[in-house]
Amino acid sequence: MSNQASRKAVNFAGFHIRKWYTQIDESLANESGQLADGPPLRKYVLAAAIANPYAGQFSQTLDLIVGNSVALGHEFARRAAALLGGDGIQSYGKAAIVGSAGEYEHGNAFLTSIFADPVRDAVGGGKAWIPSSGKRGGPGTSIDIPLAHKDALYVRSHYDTVTALFADAPSPDEVVIAFAFASRGRLHARLGGLRADDVKGEDGLH
Repeated sequence: MSNQASRKAVNFAGFHIRKWYTQIDESLANESGQLADGPPLRKYVLAAAIANPYAGQFSQTLDLIVGNSVALGHEFARRAAALLGGDGIQSYGKAAIVGSAGEYEHGNAFLTSIFADPVRDAVGGGKAWIPSSGKRGGPGTSIDIPLAHKDALYVRSHYDTVTALFADAPSPDEVVIAFAFASRGRLHARLGGLRADDVKGEDGLH
């Protein structure tokens, strides 16, 4: 391969990782000033800027990403456990921003269950599928990462979003991969539906 990304030195399990990012938001009151109905809402984002091995070219297979992503998932899991400490996690989500020399599909290749399952395990498992989002963009592009309850998608109070941006990434030949977590549902959620306390965690929905 002759693209620029392929010439960058591999420094982790077949990938070149340039930088890791963390973000923590803690909400003590909602937008109208009502103090939290319980503990504060903490949202965490863990992300990495990774060289895209397919930047500038088309490939029918994306094995260079998918095949190595299990090791990347375990590293995300390790770092997530350190970032979260003892904070219990109720919601999660994932996202990708692909640099301009790559395809949107390259970001999706990083986000398969091969990558995500170790992270799921690190936060105590999860029965529900992990919501995701993605886009192409350059340094400073913001991304809205969707959040949903990790064991039951029908918990309306936990439909949420965390916005992240990375001032120096992605470069054209990079992909930013991000995982987001939340400690609870929205402050003062009051739209009814299944309560988090009533989740059975059997089918990923209820």
